[in-house]
Amino acid sequence: MRILKDFKIPDFKFPKFKMKNVENIDEVKVDYEALKKKNNDEKGKSKYHEQTHYKTMKEIFIRSREKFANEVCILEKFNPKEPFKEITYKEFTDDVIALGTALTNKYNLKDERVIIIGENTYDWYVSYMAMLCGVGIAVPVDKELPSNEIENVIERSKATAIIYSGKKKEVIKKIQDNLPRIKYFIQMNSDEKLVGRDVGFNTIINEGKEMVNSGDDSFMKIEIDPEEFKVLIFTSGTTSNAKGVMICNRNLAENVNAVSPYVKLDENDRFFSVLPLHHTYESSIGFLLPFANGSSIAVCQGLKYIVPNLKETSPTAMLAVPLLIESLYKKINATIEKSGKAGLVNSMIHVTNALKSVGVDIKKKVFAEIYENLGGKLRILVSAAAPIDAKIGKWVQDIGISFLQGYGLTETAPIAALTPEFEPKVGSAGKAVVCAELKIDNPNENGEGEVLIKSETLMIGYYEDKEATDEVIKVDEEGNRWFNSGDVGYLDEDGFLFITGRSKNVIVTQNGKNIYPEEIELMLGNIPEIKECMVYGKEVEGEKELVISAKVIPNYEEIEEKYGKDLSDDKIYDIIWEKIKEMNHKLTSYKAVKNLEIKKDEFVKTTTMKIKRYAEIAKK
Repeated sequence: MRILKDFKIPDFKFPKFKMKNVENIDEVKVDYEALKKKNNDEKGKSKYHEQTHYKTMKEIFIRSREKFANEVCILEKFNPKEPFKEITYKEFTDDVIALGTALTNKYNLKDERVIIIGENTYDWYVSYMAMLCGVGIAVPVDKELPSNEIENVIERSKATAIIYSGKKKEVIKKIQDNLPRIKYFIQMNSDEKLVGRDVGFNTIINEGKEMVNSGDDSFMKIEIDPEEFKVLIFTSGTTSNAKGVMICNRNLAENVNAVSPYVKLDENDRFFSVLPLHHTYESSIGFLLPFANGSSIAVCQGLKYIVPNLKETSPTAMLAVPLLIESLYKKINATIEKSGKAGLVNSMIHVTNALKSVGVDIKKKVFAEIYENLGGKLRILVSAAAPIDAKIGKWVQDIGISFLQGYGLTETAPIAALTPEFEPKVGSAGKAVVCAELKIDNPNENGEGEVLIKSETLMIGYYEDKEATDEVIKVDEEGNRWFNSGDVGYLDEDGFLFITGRSKNVIVTQNGKNIYPEEIELMLGNIPEIKECMVYGKEVEGEKELVISAKVIPNYEEIEEKYGKDLSDDKIYDIIWEKIKEMNHKLTSYKAVKNLEIKKDEFVKTTTMKIKRYAEIAKK
């Protein structure tokens, strides 16, 4: 699927850092003896947390409703001028039950496919949970798709109802007459009464509450088969056209079970939701996981509000993608540079690392100012969806935040590997979660090969496409289903996975050498004059080999600061080309970038900010 609107990271603003605690470390009050005692007490204990064994999301829903009734579930700012509103687990689950009751008993949508499309908002969470707990099959759709592709997904999924946000109203109205199969168009946060096929979300909730109050408990009595097809997600298609991924209830419950031994979460944790909910990374790990643990979820108002929203909601955990983390890293460090304290901060990183190695962790006190600008309580930052430069992950660890990396695909709903919080290994994609096994197919002399995944989170298959399913899922002699991920990587001696590229992106030389663009892109990303880049093999007339080429968006702000204003395009090209030539010295000759293309527009991206290579390469 092509994204009509490119994803752009906003220009984050941080106040000037004074870094007083770094400068006056002697004044930082720390109970060293207590820290040492705590460290000694923890020695010898098993670091793995207790594992959960849920079979369905309905089971999780019932438990969380009873156990966390008065805890905050969702925080959202419904009016930009007002503070975040706190919605409890009881309020949330009451709304889910009301919606589910009305949709199944009054609107006759039991076991039907229902499209959910819109920005991250309270009604999206309610809709999705109602589907999982008994209404029908949820079909989350990317809100950034153009109207013709939204229409295509609706038709392909055979949906009979659409729940949409007010911001998508014009798009839905535009295609409404082309969708005779749709019984109901349900607008979120609307009180509209049923007129024709249109009805407001709030109206259905209120109708459902009246039914429940009159004694209708049918929705809660719906039994869920763990193997039942419950979610249909169309992949973002960074290398090919979108496929429909069929996910069952067990797949989603196993995501919660998979994370539980590696990361400890409870009702004191708060997740910060900034990634789109139609993507499994956010809907499973950013919603279902915290919901199962009684944690709250703060809904970011939008990318440009990340910094103020972090300060307002003080989250403890944040799921992100590399581009977002890299942007925060660069902005924070640029602010520190301007304060003139960069050298001192780096020195204190070494000092605090040394202290931590002997069980004394004072990072949160020393780097308190950075923490305060991220909300003051952030303890976990998770990166997934694409590789990230290891130096950025190390920096996150160095300032005292647990940097975890997750790995998986939509087809694994999505978790397959994760970094345990007690066993960090920056640079890896984590180790297989408890319900999964990883192996490398036909490894080369470096141990690299295609990553195969066996997991309880593995999809049922591709929707109405047995041929594509059989192509990626192979059944071994013991009856185990192994998914061919399309990723290339290796496993180290501790079982940690390192991804080196995508098999579909690999550039093969005439003498059989494999070049993985992602490896070169990470190196190009270290050049300050480059904002974003994509490496690919370009066909050039008269050349037998593909020419290693880099499409580059210049970092104009950095270039202007270093080289002056009003530079010509040729001068900017020369500046970047000189930097690339310097980088080429660090690569073996066959991997060197031979061609540079300066890109004036933004890259076409998925909503998890991965560049759509096939779309970019197709551009003339």
